Amino acid sequence: MPTEAGHRSQGRHLSYQRGRHNTHPRTSLIKIEGVDDTAAANFYLGKKVAYVYRGQKEVRGTKIRVIWGKVTRPHGNSGVVRAKFTNPLPARSFGASVRIMLYPSSI
Repeated sequence: MPTEAGHRSQGRHLSYQRGRHNTHPRTSLIKIEGVDDTAAANFYLGKKVAYVYRGQKEVRGTKIRVIWGKVTRPHGNSGVVRAKFTNPLPARSFGASVRIMLYPSSI
């Protein structure tokens, strides 16, 4: 599950949650590395998700920024999860990596 860092896992931002006609940008679909079924995805429910990116200008001494979210539920049977973010992730983040923090812990 976790990477060598020990306190986080890697994932990819696949898309927004959507139906046939409407997209829901506040909810994103995340594919977590090494998670291939619903049972494994359930371990990550409630965990924090961070999309880290670099901005153009320095704000408060750094160009690095973060959008935080939380894993809310599994999506389908292949280990994809839904995550709600405070602000919607930008569309340019499709395919980008996100960090899944292994806290809050339930074990």
